Amino acid sequence: MGTTGKRAAGPARGMDRIPFGIRQLDTTIGGGTPPGSVVLLAGEGGAGSREFMYTSALMNALVEGDPDLHDLYYGDLARDAVPPEEVHYVSFTAGESHLVDEMSLTMDEEIIESGFSGVTYHDLSGQYFHRSPIPRDWYADQTTDITELRSHQERDDILGTLGELLTEHAAGNLVVVDSLTDLVSTAGRDQPLDWSDIAFLVKGLQKGANRWNGLILVHVNRETVSDTEYGQLLDGVAGTLEFSWASGGSTRARTLVVKQFRGVLSSIADEDIVQFETEIGDDGFDISDVRKIR
Repeated sequence: MGTTGKRAAGPARGMDRIPFGIRQLDTTIGGGTPPGSVVLLAGEGGAGSREFMYTSALMNALVEGDPDLHDLYYGDLARDAVPPEEVHYVSFTAGESHLVDEMSLTMDEEIIESGFSGVTYHDLSGQYFHRSPIPRDWYADQTTDITELRSHQERDDILGTLGELLTEHAAGNLVVVDSLTDLVSTAGRDQPLDWSDIAFLVKGLQKGANRWNGLILVHVNRETVSDTEYGQLLDGVAGTLEFSWASGGSTRARTLVVKQFRGVLSSIADEDIVQFETEIGDDGFDISDVRKIR
């Protein structure tokens, strides 16, 4: 982004960090994540993983799109934090308007309006549903002429399309992939995709991210994968953030645990941090408390 300097694709420079856009988390881990990271966001339903994605995308887009609003809701960036040049959001099943409506359920309207204008949205639902029995007018926004339809049919599989998109847009940027769960749900069900494809995808993302020098967030609903599959996902990424519900007495609280994170976990382990209590407010996902080992 122009106001903060640019990060070239290639090996990470010095101590630069890419902010997640969650202020207290960024502050705790030295400004953000090391460039070149793929971070898996694995969550129980409603525990905050989706709100984390939304907040990360919008807050990073506000850095240049509306600096005053970013300062109001986030504050100053850490000394070593260099925000992404661009923010890209990829969805396999939802159109842009649907995502905006979902964000509006929890986040302030001015954040969504100003932030989303700086997000490039990639809707892959046409290709995702193309081989399904779902009527086309359920997921297509407009009529496609025969030439465009033929071109669509001749494309590689959806993973190939995703790969082309990342090759073009991932360098130096934040890319949010929403959601791996959609791909998991089709694996092994008479679709041209199985679990090994998904496992290779995640490992390939991290391989590419090492060169792209940006940040890729990949969401998955923890309840949709087996323990073995989950372990394979963890093994393929630089970091994993787990979102879950914790019960205490008569209340339930959302929590965030840093499961594993190369280049980050050691720094918070030194502070004996094991998990964060989180909350969701008008400004999106936030951390309300930090739990430490005593």
